[in-house]
Amino acid sequence: MDALDLRLLDEFQRDFPLTGRPFARVATALSLSEPKVLARLQHLTETGALARVGATVRPHTAGASTLAALAVPEAQLEEVATLVGAERGVNHSYQREDLWNLWFVATAPDAPALAASLSRIGQATGLKVLNLPLVRAFNIDLGFRLTGARAAMPADRGAATTHLQGADRAILQALSDGLPLLPRPYAALAARLGLTEGHLHQRIAALIAGGVITRLGLIVRHRALGYAANAMVAWALPEGQIPDAGRALATLPGVTLCYERRPVPGLWEHPLFCMIHARTRPEALAVLDRAARLPELAGAAPRILFSTRCFKQRGALIAEAA
Repeated sequence: MDALDLRLLDEFQRDFPLTGRPFARVATALSLSEPKVLARLQHLTETGALARVGATVRPHTAGASTLAALAVPEAQLEEVATLVGAERGVNHSYQREDLWNLWFVATAPDAPALAASLSRIGQATGLKVLNLPLVRAFNIDLGFRLTGARAAMPADRGAATTHLQGADRAILQALSDGLPLLPRPYAALAARLGLTEGHLHQRIAALIAGGVITRLGLIVRHRALGYAANAMVAWALPEGQIPDAGRALATLPGVTLCYERRPVPGLWEHPLFCMIHARTRPEALAVLDRAARLPELAGAAPRILFSTRCFKQRGALIAEAA
């Protein structure tokens, strides 16, 4: 990667142009030609640095999702990870350092489909599925800059009460899969969905304004870009302390995600989660040390789960194929 690649990845992880020729707009900002921008994006995709140009969708606005885990015997980890990854709605799957060592995000068009997906995983693996549904988001925007000093992530702005219309689910699924790397990607998508390009632009803008789309832009693969020391940290603290602690954690530079999940008594009693993405363990632990010293987290016990391997990473399952 060169300096232009880094600028491309830094400056367009969010607020991607919603115009007829978005890559031409990007090219102008970088003093490049449109074909050169497309070629760079294609190369970044082929080398694994870029997952897609598309959208991230707020949980439970256009589908259902949950964070889940399995406690897998080490000798069976590869086999079980393959079984979990074969489930179409599993969009992220990681090995982490814990008794619960295989973590995954399961997504589906609705709650019954999500429950069926988790049931299939339990039956296929023969293991207890730890299911930790989202209660509240403090920061779910993972688009952080790759260069310069770490800054606080944007505060979560919530979602307006938005009723999905017509082809919205199909639009969201297509954006979760990724825009085609063509000069007129929205026109190509609109034609595939049987829409006009103007109507597609209007619906994407409305879904962004309503908070259903949390980010439109370049979705990067952080491990491929050198962020290999990534820790999921879960905190045990009283329920009444969670709102203030979550808001404080979410604004700490180096914390890249923060949310509350429903605990499972006797199995998982750490309801507040955050992610720390770092290049080295000392860097990640330094962020964790600053987090532990926040007054709002006084007395909270962290459970630190470093990621050691990524088995699967893709967009969410929002709508089944027609």
